[in-house]
Amino acid sequence: MHRNVDVAMIDEEKLAEKRRKLIGELRWHDIKPAVLVAMEKVPRHLFLPEYLWDQAYADYPLPIGLDQTISAPHMVAIMCSHLGLKEEMRVLEIGAGSGYHAAVMAELVGKKGHIYTIERLEALAESAKENLLRAKVENVTVVVGDGTLGLPEYAPYDRICVTASAPDVPPPLLEQLKKGGKMVLPIGRYHQDLYLVEKNEKIRKTCKGGVRFVLLIGKYGFE
Repeated sequence: MHRNVDVAMIDEEKLAEKRRKLIGELRWHDIKPAVLVAMEKVPRHLFLPEYLWDQAYADYPLPIGLDQTISAPHMVAIMCSHLGLKEEMRVLEIGAGSGYHAAVMAELVGKKGHIYTIERLEALAESAKENLLRAKVENVTVVVGDGTLGLPEYAPYDRICVTASAPDVPPPLLEQLKKGGKMVLPIGRYHQDLYLVEKNEKIRKTCKGGVRFVLLIGKYGFE
């Protein structure tokens, strides 16, 4: 059972100091400066249950319910760096989770950019909406559905970010990626690697190293 936390007793300045310390540690991961700036602006604790706020700026995954997790900060930073997010981009995220990753990307694309994020679990999607509202993030749309099918009504996308491990690149996502666009996603069931997919005249997949994610569920997922 979760212990109760008196939110009024939580020192916001201490949380901000922990966030600054985390950002300093992430500099060792060769993260793009713009990503670090965005992550310093987004309060990760607002995307977690209150009983976990004291762990919000530790660099490891944390549970968010329904057997799902919020990714470790360094993994969010690495994926955002590989995507090369810029102002005004339209981005599709598969796996909204708590909404934190979408919030960081929303900061990177600015007010004229937009993030569309798909979550298969309705309860998590509702929680993500509440978290984004609490964090005052306005340029994110949360949709409930099968993320492996993408979201064709808003395609094509400049960037696609998949936050669960797939058997391979889901064909609908590749189809919805703009020419010249980039996608990052983990691939594999037991042994997983992070891939950067670049769509030009040819499709180029580059392995970026081993990772560990929950499995992608859906028509082009594992189940």
